[in-house]
Amino acid sequence: MEEREYVLIRGTVEQIVFYNQENGYAVLRLAAEGGAEVTATGAFPNIGLGEEVILTGFWVTHPSYGEQFQTAAFERRLPSSTRGIAEYLGSGLIRGVGPRLASRIAEKFGEETFDVLTHEPERLTEIRGITEKKAREIGRQFVEQSEMRLLMDFLNEHGLPVALTPLLYKRLHDSAIDALCENPYLLCDPYYDVDFKLADGLAMELGLSLLSDERADAGVTYPLTFNLDNGHTFIPVEKLVHAVCTLLSDDDVVFDEDRALASIERLAAAGKLVREYIAGRDAVYLRGMHDAEAYLAEMLGHMAERNYEYDFDVDELLGALMESAEFPYSDKQKQAIACAARNGLVILTGGPGTGKTTTVRGILQVFEALGLQTLLAAPTGRAAKRLSDLTGMEAKTIHRLLEAGFAAGGRTAFARNLTNPLECDAVILDEVSMVDIVLMQALIEALPYGARLVLVGDADQLPPVGPGNFLRDVIASHRVPTIGLTEIFRQAQQSDIVMNAHAVNAGQMPVPSRAEGDFFWLKRSDPASVIETVAQLCASRLPSHYGLLPSQIQVLSPARRQGSGTFALNRRLQEALNPPSESKLEKRFGDWVFREGDRVMQVRNNYDIVWERMGDGEQGTGVFNGDVGEILQIFPQQECMTVRFDDRIATYTYDMLGELELAYAVTVHKSQGSEFDAVVLALSDGLPRRLLTRNILYTAITRAKQLLVIVGSQNTVAYMVDNNQKGRRYSALGVRLRTDARQEPSGQPL
Repeated sequence: MEEREYVLIRGTVEQIVFYNQENGYAVLRLAAEGGAEVTATGAFPNIGLGEEVILTGFWVTHPSYGEQFQTAAFERRLPSSTRGIAEYLGSGLIRGVGPRLASRIAEKFGEETFDVLTHEPERLTEIRGITEKKAREIGRQFVEQSEMRLLMDFLNEHGLPVALTPLLYKRLHDSAIDALCENPYLLCDPYYDVDFKLADGLAMELGLSLLSDERADAGVTYPLTFNLDNGHTFIPVEKLVHAVCTLLSDDDVVFDEDRALASIERLAAAGKLVREYIAGRDAVYLRGMHDAEAYLAEMLGHMAERNYEYDFDVDELLGALMESAEFPYSDKQKQAIACAARNGLVILTGGPGTGKTTTVRGILQVFEALGLQTLLAAPTGRAAKRLSDLTGMEAKTIHRLLEAGFAAGGRTAFARNLTNPLECDAVILDEVSMVDIVLMQALIEALPYGARLVLVGDADQLPPVGPGNFLRDVIASHRVPTIGLTEIFRQAQQSDIVMNAHAVNAGQMPVPSRAEGDFFWLKRSDPASVIETVAQLCASRLPSHYGLLPSQIQVLSPARRQGSGTFALNRRLQEALNPPSESKLEKRFGDWVFREGDRVMQVRNNYDIVWERMGDGEQGTGVFNGDVGEILQIFPQQECMTVRFDDRIATYTYDMLGELELAYAVTVHKSQGSEFDAVVLALSDGLPRRLLTRNILYTAITRAKQLLVIVGSQNTVAYMVDNNQKGRRYSALGVRLRTDARQEPSGQPL
C-alpha cells in the first residue's frame, strides 16, 4: 500500500464550491499562505466563507479536476481581518444580514466584532438602521450558530451524522455536548432515530464500560422503543432478554440473561418499565405504553356503558330525520345512527361503497337536532380535508384539534388535555385504523366528561404506523357497540375499483375493467420496465387519454428501496415530470435533489414550522407527517425554500430539509387517509415479501377515486391476494377491554 505524505496547510475559505448539508462534505477554494489557491475536499461541517482553517491531509490528482488537497482533519479559526469577518457574516450565516450590512458591522467593530455579537449585541444599534430588536436577534443567531458549529464539530469528530445537529440543538441547546458525553445512549430516542450501534460506538470512544449499567439499561429500552414502530406496545420478556443479549454481546463481552433480567428489574423499580402478566404473556412495557393502554381500556369501557336518556321520543325524531333523507338508509345505517344517539361510544366500520359517509351525515343531523356541538377530526390533513368536503363541516387533524406544540425538551404537548378539555358535546373521528394508542389517549383525555365519541374506519386497512392496533383490538373486545356496514350500494357497484377492493379483501384476484372502466392492469415484471412504464403513464399516457394533470396522479409502492420502490420511482418521475431547467433553482440534500416545482412530503411532525394561508394571510404553525406539498421557490442566499401545502405556504431552512422527501411516489403506508383521482400502483418482482400482503393491496386500491392502474407482475399480485398475514402485534388493549379481563391476573409484578 502506497504511503501518503501528510502535510499541513493554512488558508482562508474564499469559495464553497459544493456542500452536502447532511454529512458536511465540501469542496472548498482556499487562499493559502503565500498567495496560492488550493482546492480542498473533505468533511467541513457548517463551514463558512472567510473562515481561517488549518488542514491536515495529502495531495491527490483528480482525473477531471486536477490537483486537490484531501483533508483528513481540520481546525477552524474565526476570521480576524475586517474583510474576512465581513465575508463570514455576509455569507448567509445570519438571516437578515447580507454582504452590505456585514461590511458595515465589520468596519465598525473590526477585530472586536465577534465579542460584540456574543456579549454586547445591543452595541449594533450604533449602526444606522439597526433597531434594538434587530440587534438582539442578530446576536442571538450568531451565538446559536457558534454553539451549533461546536456541536457539528463534535459529531463529525466522532463519526456521527452532522444532520443530527439541529435536532440535538433544538432539544438540548448549548448543553448538547455535555449531555452526549454523560449519556451517549440518549441518541437512541426516536426523536433522533439513531441506530444503537452508533450510540454504542460513541460510548466506547468516551470510555464507558461494556458492562456498565448505563449500557445495559440502554440495551433494554432500545428494543422496546424500536419496536413501537413495529406496532408492539410490549415485548414478551423471553424475547426481550434474547434481543438484549444479542444486541450487547460482541467479540469482547458476552452479555448474559441474568444481566438483562437485572436491568429490566432495575428499570421497573425506577418506574421506567412495567412488567406484568397479561394476555397470557409475561410482558414488559415502557411505562408510557402501559399507562396509555390501561387508561384507554378503563375510559373506553366507561364510555361504552354510558347511555343517554331524553325527555322526548327519540325514536320519533330519528324516524322523521330518516324519512326526510335524500337517499333511503339501510337497516345497518339506521342502527348506527340510533346507536350514536343513545350511546357514549360507537364504532362504525365498513369497506368502500358501504355508505359510511352517508351514515356520518345522518349522525351529524341527529346530533344537530339534539343540540349537540360536534367536532370532526381525522389523523392526517388530507383525510381531514376529505371529511370536510364530504360533510360540509370543518374537520381538523387530531393534532390541530388538540392544539399540538412542543413542551420543554422538544416533546409533543397538547394544549387540550385533562385540565383544558375540548369545548364540544361530541367528536366524530374518521380513519381510526391509522390512530395509535398514544394519540388516542391524548384525544380521550381531551374529551369533556359526558361527551360522545363516534369512531369511523375500515378495520381491513393497514394498522397504524405507531404502537398498538387500536381499531381491531377494540372491535375484537366485543365491549364497544360496533356496527359493520357490509352492503355495497348500487352506485358503488358500478365502480370496478370498489368491486375489486372487496374481491381482494375476500381473497379473490382482481379483474381488470373493459375499455371504459376504471381498473386496469399493465403486466410488467422486472423493476426497470415497471418504473419506466409508470413514468410514461404519469408524464403522457394518462394526461392525454383521461385529461388528468400529473398532480392528480399518485404513484404508490409497498416498498421504499427494493424493486419498484419509491426511491427509484421518485428519481425517474422527477426526471419525467420536473426535469432540470435553467429557470428552476435546485438544492441537493442527502439522497435528494429538491427542485422548484417538485412534489414533496413532510416525513415527521414539526410543530414549529410557521405557515401563512394564501388569500387571507392567516398565520399558524405545524406541518405534520404525511402532508404533501409543492416547492414554490428556493432562495440560495437566505438558505431556505417555500413549500405550498394546499392553501398554506411554509418556509424551510436548509437544515430542515431532512424532514422532506420527494412525493411523486409514496409508500402505501404513507398514503393512508388520502384519496387521489388516479392511482398507479407499482408491483414489480423483487419487492420484500413481508410487504406483499393482502391488506397492503386492499389499502392501495381503496386510495383511488376515479382510476386505478396496476403496473406489475401477476405473480406479485397473486401472492399479495393469497397472503392474508397481518403481522402479529403484541398488544393487550383488547384483553383489558373484555369484561372478563377484570378476573385475569393482570398487573401482578413477577
